[in-house]
Formats: sequence, C-alpha cells, structure tokens
Amino acid sequence: MPVVFRIAAALTLLFGLAVAAPALAEDFSAAQKAQIGEIVRDYLIKNPEVLRESLLELQRREKAEETAQRDHAIASLSSRIYDSKYQAVIGNPKGKITLVEFFDYNCGYCKKSLPDVIRLTKENPDLRIILKDFPVLGPGSVEAAQVAGAVRNQLQGDKFWDFHQRLLLTHGPIGKAQALAAARESGVDMEQVDKDMKSADNHAGIAEVMHIADQLSLTGTPSWVIGKEVIVGAVGYDEMHDKIENMKKCGKTACG
Repeated sequence: MPVVFRIAAALTLLFGLAVAAPALAEDFSAAQKAQIGEIVRDYLIKNPEVLRESLLELQRREKAEETAQRDHAIASLSSRIYDSKYQAVIGNPKGKITLVEFFDYNCGYCKKSLPDVIRLTKENPDLRIILKDFPVLGPGSVEAAQVAGAVRNQLQGDKFWDFHQRLLLTHGPIGKAQALAAARESGVDMEQVDKDMKSADNHAGIAEVMHIADQLSLTGTPSWVIGKEVIVGAVGYDEMHDKIENMKKCGKTACG
C-alpha cells in the first residue's frame, strides 16, 4: 500500500477511535495497534509541521473558549462589575465609557500604570473609571485592601482618588501600617476606619472582587475590563487610549 494511503488509513482509524466508544480500541490486536502507531510516528517525523499546526489550532480554540467564557462572565456579573457598592469610582461618575481596573497596592506594574490612568482621566472627560481591590500579592495586600475599603466609606470621588494615589505610590512593601498612615493623611475618622475594616461588609467586598476575578480568569494585576474585553497586564497608555477611542467611535474596543 502506498505510504500516503497507509497514512490516510491510519489517521482515519485514529479519528474514528477518538469519537467512537472507548471499548472499540479493544477490538484491535496488539500488532494492529503497533502498526497504527508506527504509521502515525513515521508521518509525524516526515511532516513535523503538522504538530505546529495542531498546537496553533489548539491555542486558537482555547483562546476562543476563554473569550466566550469571559463574555458570559461579564454579562452575568455585570451589576457586580459596574455597579457594586464595593468599589471606588473616579473620573466622571456618569461617563458613557467605563474602564474597570483590578489592582493590588503592592503591584509594581499597577504603580507604573498609574500615570497612564491619570492621563486617560484628564484627556477623556466622559470616562468613568472603577477601581477594584484585587489583593493577590500576600497578607500585606489584603490588609491594605481592608483599610482602603474602610476609607471608601468616608471618601468618594477625587478625595478617594487622592488617597488611592498616595497609598499606591508608597515606597516599599504596603500593609496595614502604610495604609493606615495614608488614611490618616487623608483626614478620615481613624476610629471609624478601624471599626469598618473589621466588618463583615468589608470582607464581603474583597470576596466579591475575588469571585469576579475568578470568573473572568484574571491571572494578575493590573487587569482591566472595557466594553466586552478583558485585558490582563500593564499594556500601556497607547493601547488603552486606542481602545477608549474605539469605544467612542463604535461602542467596541476594536472597530471595523
């Protein structure tokens, strides 16, 4: 049998086995299974590009599945992503375009992204930015998020934005002490902060963000949601600017 037909026959058998009941594999003798394996091995050695094409297709399908899952999560969690009581809103609270940032006060890339967020806010008067504490970098980050959640009960808008920047730009590791110092400098009632950071409501806020992040398959900070798109990483001003401009033009992060 010519090799091309032997290959085709072997692949046909393999595909048939893949979709048929597992018990069918037992119908082949050890010699037949060995022959199939030899044919497939010979084919792959002579045509290694097949493996690359298969991996690329697998990656494409996984990406498509991940995107579909995130689209579903954004739709099903919309109220908790955009209108939760456990978040800070800066920029224009009634802006038509919303950018959601998941951050950690100990995240170096979040610190580097801050100037980009500031610039985007200044350049886009119709931009609403939602800040969500996503403390994934250890106990200190959780403590800072607890303090920030308590401060959020007293400060909103620009006043909370000032506190957020002060704490995010604190040098060195950030934990409870550093967060309380930033809160004190912001002029809040410290006794109330101490009470609120221990409350069940405070812990519920962090748990909500963790749940959203899990559903969106967020793997690090900063992560962003704009429109129906999820972005992981400090992608920089230019990319975020382009996505916002596209949202203005066509309501999506990519027009065309």
